[in-house]
Amino acid sequence: MVNSYANFHVATKVVLLALLIASPWLVVQIGIAVLAPDTEITKMPTCETTSGNCAHMGGGDDYRLLETYTTSLNQSSSEVYDSLINYLNSNDLEVLYEDSFQGNYYVHFVEKTKFWLFPDDVIVSIQALDDGSLIEIHSESRLGWGDLGINPERIDRIYLELLSGD
Repeated sequence: MVNSYANFHVATKVVLLALLIASPWLVVQIGIAVLAPDTEITKMPTCETTSGNCAHMGGGDDYRLLETYTTSLNQSSSEVYDSLINYLNSNDLEVLYEDSFQGNYYVHFVEKTKFWLFPDDVIVSIQALDDGSLIEIHSESRLGWGDLGINPERIDRIYLELLSGD
C-alpha cells in the first residue's frame, strides 16, 4: 500500500490539517450566510410566547428578562440615543436600519455570538417624553430555538449602558 500523502511537503500537510480542523466552523459560516442574511427590521417586533431565542423589554411585552426595569428614563431621548451610539461604536456593531423623527429614535443593529458568529437582531426604540424618554429593547437570535440566555443578558447590558451615559 502506498502512502499518497508522503510526497506532500510539510507546509502542504499543515495547511490541509488546518483546513480539516477549521471545516466545521467554515461550514457553519456558509450556513449562516445562506440561512440568516441581513434584513432590515423597520417595526418593533415582539417575542412569540414559546420562544427560547428572544427577549423583549418595554411596550407592555416584557419577555424573558433577568431583571424588572423601568422603561421610563429621566434622561432626554437625545442623551439616551448618544449612549446607544457610544455602545454601538465601542462594540463595533453594524447598524442595519435607523430612523429618527422629532426626538424619537429607532435603531436596528446586529450583534454576533463569539466564535460561531451567529447573528442576533437587536432593536432599540427611544421615544421622547416631556420629562425624559421611554425605551423599548428587543433582542432575538435569527437561527435556532434557544439562545443559552444571551438575549436576556444582552438586554440587561444595553439597558445599563443606556442608563450610565457612557
